[in-house]
Amino acid sequence: MTLPGPEAWPTENPVADPSVDLLRQRADATPDATALVDAAAAVDADASSDAETAWTYGEFDERVAATAARLDAVLDEASADSRVGLLFGTRPAFARLYFAIQRLGATAVPLNLALDTPTLRSQATRAALDCLVCADDTAGLAPKVAPSGTPVVSVDPVSADSIRSLADVPGSGASSGRERLLDDDAVVMFTSGTTGRPKGVRLTRRNLVASAVGSAVRLGVEPGDRWLVPLPTYHMGGLAPLVRSTLYGTTAVLQREFDADSTAAVMDEFGITCVSLVPTMLTRLLDVGWTPPHSLRFVLLGGAPAPPDLLARALDRGVPVCPTYGLTETASQVATATPEDVTTDPETVGRPLRCTEVAVLDDGGDPVETGEVGELVVDGPTVTPGYLDGEHTRDAFGPAGLHTGDLGRADEDGRLRIEGRADDRIITGGENVAPERVAAALRDHPAVADVAVVGLPDEEWGERVAALVAVEGGDAAEAVSAEELHASVRDDLADFAVPKTIAIADSLPRTASGTVDREAVVARLETVSE
Repeated sequence: MTLPGPEAWPTENPVADPSVDLLRQRADATPDATALVDAAAAVDADASSDAETAWTYGEFDERVAATAARLDAVLDEASADSRVGLLFGTRPAFARLYFAIQRLGATAVPLNLALDTPTLRSQATRAALDCLVCADDTAGLAPKVAPSGTPVVSVDPVSADSIRSLADVPGSGASSGRERLLDDDAVVMFTSGTTGRPKGVRLTRRNLVASAVGSAVRLGVEPGDRWLVPLPTYHMGGLAPLVRSTLYGTTAVLQREFDADSTAAVMDEFGITCVSLVPTMLTRLLDVGWTPPHSLRFVLLGGAPAPPDLLARALDRGVPVCPTYGLTETASQVATATPEDVTTDPETVGRPLRCTEVAVLDDGGDPVETGEVGELVVDGPTVTPGYLDGEHTRDAFGPAGLHTGDLGRADEDGRLRIEGRADDRIITGGENVAPERVAAALRDHPAVADVAVVGLPDEEWGERVAALVAVEGGDAAEAVSAEELHASVRDDLADFAVPKTIAIADSLPRTASGTVDREAVVARLETVSE
């Protein structure tokens, strides 16, 4: 089955000029509109190293121009091949550096601060960084991460001899920028790496613009929109709203880090209309009694599958939740459901976005029948041209587009359901087991909040089914026993699909983007089975 987006990518569109600088275009059109708000600084002036709390597009454009000139001097004149690593968290300086890099026609490489030093250094080396930008809180880490000979500069004043403050670098006069093409790389983002080594995903300017257009068609844009960004900007869910708000001419509100109570307060105080969350964030908001402000138009919920009971809780609380399925490789969204979709089918992630085509293919590469499960293959202008590693690129692409490795199915109306990962399938004693089917049976127990199901090596069966169960309320000691969970699913699952190993935890280990960390799950379950 193949699901086309509702419209083809237009051959004429106002942002397809190869010389367009999205920020400069926006500053020329609406210089007095608010571009960026620093929520932490607005609430507590002492929480920010930036003197100001909000910037218009005209003001922000001037600061980006000055930053671009200084960065160009560090790079000794940037080119389309230049790559700049960003080793600091969510704050206005990240947005300023990102758009300065774009102005120079170079490529931004955000690095995940949650990773260990050897992994960060490996990623910086694989990306062949020409410069690494840090902050005061990562100045000690930066020299250990930067490839040998790579200049390191900081967005803050620093005392380290090997690191210069970017503010002290004389500008090169290159603030007018250079020619940039829509199919030039704009950013390299590394996948979460829940299994195996994270891949470096190349995303072009065309990818980012097409994603912003497709999202706008699905979710709508209003002149007074304020999109809250509590997700790390080194993930696609944190970066995408910055690009989109600039294209739309609306406001991005940055929160340094998510905290349920403070995030709820920010949404009220700043009249937030849009917010990107992962399921664990939404759960914590609901747990502290949050109710959405009247201004809120939608919660874009992605990063991991949302359990149906979480969606039911959200809708009961009046939260306009929009579950979405997306990938770093597609510059964020592939398909997005509306709250109305969720009401009728809580397991759907909606229809593909504008210009996005999704094929559901069997193991032989042929389309499956409507309602049958197959691998999701995505094509369209949001899809990456490839990875840093050419071998990964060759393995991922086929005639129908990018093979996601995700399993799903589509109904007669084109709405998608995600059914897990193709490489998650468990073969035990010659029988195929779908982890999501096992997880769904376990979630039916009232004490269960969430589940991760994996296959563990087994001398007798080849693999055995194992489950890590997170309990409601986060009190594993009191909630339920493994024996009770075994008994609860025996009538719902084939004998071979009943987990042979069950561990109970307060919560599931997750990456910063909200995806279940499968390697950590396996490690935990292996200790139980020893």
